[in-house]
Order: sequence, then C-alpha cells, then structure tokens
Amino acid sequence: MVSITQQGNVEIAKPEYKDSFFINSLFVSTPVRDAVNSERGDFVPVFLSEIPILFRKNILPLDVAIVTVSPPDKHGFCTLGTSVDIARAAVDTAKIIVAIVNPRMPRTHGDGMIHISRIHKLVWHEEELPTVDYGSKVGPEEMLVGKNVAELIEDRSTLQMGIGTIPDAVLKCLTNHKDLGVHTEMLSDGVIDLIQDDVINNKYKGYNDNKTITSFCFGTRKLYDYVDDNTVFAFRDVSEVNFPINIMRNKKW
Repeated sequence: MVSITQQGNVEIAKPEYKDSFFINSLFVSTPVRDAVNSERGDFVPVFLSEIPILFRKNILPLDVAIVTVSPPDKHGFCTLGTSVDIARAAVDTAKIIVAIVNPRMPRTHGDGMIHISRIHKLVWHEEELPTVDYGSKVGPEEMLVGKNVAELIEDRSTLQMGIGTIPDAVLKCLTNHKDLGVHTEMLSDGVIDLIQDDVINNKYKGYNDNKTITSFCFGTRKLYDYVDDNTVFAFRDVSEVNFPINIMRNKKW
C-alpha cells in the first residue's frame, strides 16, 4: 500500500495484516509509524510535489487507486474533494479505481473532477472527515512569531502556507494587509476570514489571478463547508501547484 498522510484508524497497518499488506509511506504519520518502523513497512523520502511524477513516469506504478470522492453531480462527475494533491495523478495512472463516495466530502473546483464511468467500483460510505483546529492551539509564543512574520509581508504579496499553528498565527496577524494572494500546497481555516474581508483577493498574483490555488485543505468542518462548491478555490495536482511557485520565486518584479 502506497500512501501519504494517514488520519484515524488504519486497520491494515496492524501487525495481524503483515502477510497481506506492506505499508510503503511517502509521508509518515502517526497511524502507520509503527508499521514503517518494522519489517511490515518502509518510508520513501520524497518531496510531495514529486510524487505525481513517480506515478506518471511509472517509477512507482499503481495497480489500484482507492480515493474518497464527493457524490456525482447530475452530469456524473464526482470530485476528489479536499485532496487533489497526489490523488489526481493516482486516478490518472492506476489500472483500477475504487472510489468511496462520501456525502460529507465537499465538492471542490479545479482539477479534481472524475466521471463515474472511469471508476471501476463505487462504495457509498457516509463518515465525517478527519478534522483539526490549528487556530485553537495558537498561544502567545505562536502569536509573537506570527506578528513578526506578518510585518515582513507586503501588501499584494502571494502566500504559501504550511501545516500547523505558526501558519495560522501568521494569518491571524494579516487582517490589516491588502490585496494578498494565495498559491499554496495546503490551506487551513486561517484563510476564511481573510477572504471574507477581502484581504485575500488574488488580484495581483500575476498567475491564476482571482483564484485561491491549493492542492489540499485540512482543518475544521467550517473549512470543508466553506470550500464546498466555492468557485474562488481551485484545487490542483500538487506538481502543478509547485511549478509556478518556483517561477514566481525566480521572477524579477
């Protein structure tokens, strides 16, 4: 089994399944850590943005892609929901696609569309998505870091965020900024108020203007409801997200 971050109970990572499953993690998380540290699994160190390349160039071939999708619309299209990141390349290259249709999965815009005719097996399973509230964990130390970082950010800057309390602390300190853009691998709840207050409006990015670009989101139910059918967001393959980031870093403004 090839995976990145896993949340919750990963049944097949338990020792009793060692003869049936080998856990090959590309981003080790708590539910598979014991397996990876044993003969039942392994870890491949790789940049997240390079994982789709491994799939597309058949360096890491996939037999079956198991993904969670939003219910199909009236045209028969599901979406990959909160995680387009490496899932786009997985469903494009795997021999067989198994989709868990979860009505709690938001319907997201961008590159995550997949028609039901391409899915070999559909399984309906309603379950709340894993959630995390980074904002509630922000303390005085994180806010001090956030304030210092926010002072370095100019109006009309384009932001790339990471996972954890520090990025959310920075976002909390950007309320007086103007015309910020977002082009990031991931986003969390911290962007919601800034978008609603027009602090983040993506007017001056120079690439994918007027859109908040991300490859996945991870946060509370509030975030999942906010990105649901919200056309201001475009979820992209993570390798496609990172390519223009590298261009923008090297661009002479």
